[in-house]
Amino acid sequence: MRSNEASRLAGVCALALILAVSACGQTDKSAGAADLRSFFAKPELTIAVTDSGLGGLSIMAETAARLKDARAFKSVNFVFFNALFSNDSGYNSLRSREEKIAVFNAALESLAAKFRPDMILVGCNTLSVITAETPFFKAAKIPVLDIVGPGVDLMLEQLIGHPETTVIIFGTETTIAEGEYQRKLLEWGLPEEHLISQACPELASYIEKDPKGEDTALLIDSFVDEALAKVKDKNAPLLASLNCTHFGYSGDLWTRAFESRGVKSFRILNPNTKMAEAVAPPAGTKKYARTAITAKAVSMVEISREKVEALGPALRRVSPETAEALARYELKPDLFEWKSLIK
Repeated sequence: MRSNEASRLAGVCALALILAVSACGQTDKSAGAADLRSFFAKPELTIAVTDSGLGGLSIMAETAARLKDARAFKSVNFVFFNALFSNDSGYNSLRSREEKIAVFNAALESLAAKFRPDMILVGCNTLSVITAETPFFKAAKIPVLDIVGPGVDLMLEQLIGHPETTVIIFGTETTIAEGEYQRKLLEWGLPEEHLISQACPELASYIEKDPKGEDTALLIDSFVDEALAKVKDKNAPLLASLNCTHFGYSGDLWTRAFESRGVKSFRILNPNTKMAEAVAPPAGTKKYARTAITAKAVSMVEISREKVEALGPALRRVSPETAEALARYELKPDLFEWKSLIK
C-alpha cells in the first residue's frame, strides 16, 4: 500500500511540475526562443539541416513546407549537410565520446564556412546529445538548435493531465546510452518506473533502404516486444517517442506493431514535427505574397539510388523541393576532414 501511495504521489508531483512548465511556456531548451527574433526579422534566409544520415531530410521537408505556408520570408534557401563521414562506419562506431565530438565539430565548421547559414538545425538525436560540447556550438554566433529540446517538450506536453502514463523512448544505441532524454524527463519529475528506454540497433539503416519493407517491420516488431516486456503497469497509457529522425519514415509500422499486440491506449510521438514548429514564425506574419523555397543536399559519402527511391516519395508529399534535393544531391568527398581526428 505504501508503495502504491508513493507512486501515486510521485505522479501527482510530476503532473504539478509539468503544469508549471506549461504555464511558464518554456523548458530549458525553449527558453532561448527570444534569441530567434532577429532571425525572424530577416527577409531572406539560409537554413542548414545536418544529420549523420538521411533522417534529417524529413525535418527539412516539414520546415520548408511550414515556411512556404507562413509566407514570412521573401526566400528561404535550405541546405542538407550529411555529416556521415563513411558508409562503412558512423558515429555509433567511434571508440570514444571525444572522437564523436571532434568529428562532428569538424563537420559543423565546414558547414558554416561553406554555406554561411543563418541557422543550423541538428536533425539527429545521436549528434544532438553532443552538440553543446562542440567548440563550434560554444562559439556560434547563429542559432544552433538540436532536437533533444523539442523531443522533451513534446513528451511533457502529452503528459499534462496523465501522470500515470508510461513513456517509451526508442532511439539508436548512442542516444539511449547517452541518457539525455531520460535525465531530462526525470529532472522534470517523471517517476523512474514510468520511463522505458529501448535501443534499436541497425533500424535506421534498414529504414533508409526500405521504410515500409518486411525486414524493417520485423525489426520494429522485435523492439516493440522488448519495450513492452519492460512495462510494469500493463494497463497504463503509453507514449512511444521516436527519438531517431529516421524512425518517422516508418510511422505506420510503429502503429501497426502496437495495435497488433493489443495495446489499446498509446500515442506515437515524432519529435521531427516539433522541431519544425520551433522554426516556424509566429502566426499571422504573412508578409509576402509567396516565399521562394530552394533546397540542395551535399554529402561526402555516396547516397545509393536505392535510398533515394525509398525515401523520395515520403519527402515529395511534404516538400517537392526537398525530394528533388535528395535526388540531385552533390557528392563532395572532401566535405570535411575526419580521418586525422580518429585514432
